[in-house]
Amino acid sequence: MTPRFVADCMVGRLAKWLRAFGFDVLYDPFAEDAWVAGQARDTGRILLTRDTGLHYVYGARTLFVQSDHVEEQLRQVVKEAPLDLDLAQPLTRCTVCNGPLVTASRDDVWERVPPFIYLTQERYAACPECGRVYWMGTHVANMLARLRELRRKAQPGRAA
Repeated sequence: MTPRFVADCMVGRLAKWLRAFGFDVLYDPFAEDAWVAGQARDTGRILLTRDTGLHYVYGARTLFVQSDHVEEQLRQVVKEAPLDLDLAQPLTRCTVCNGPLVTASRDDVWERVPPFIYLTQERYAACPECGRVYWMGTHVANMLARLRELRRKAQPGRAA
């Protein structure tokens, strides 16, 4: 079973990159510690934190993230969760709200994308939860390259 996570405000970049890999990560930068701890305890998610006060939450599995650098954070999560990045489904979750993305037609998104994007792109994905729209622009190639690099660093010796 693929682990699910809840992240506190101190590991927001890690939460975003885990979502970009396609992993389920609850994250609200304004959430109180009690909410974060409760989500971990009540939903069986692994709590990712750099807060020593949250590191020991009764009834929850916590992972104290040791580094400030996202590459090292991801390497630690891969090792200690454990998390197999070969099971990742990149770009299937909204990096803003964690909702699963669905395929959307040009007609569905025409009012929510810039005119140039509408005229030049054919394929879209949308988040039904927050309404954000994604498309296959040049940023996608850059993000996939970054994901491959993060995977390579987190899982040395594995195929990227």
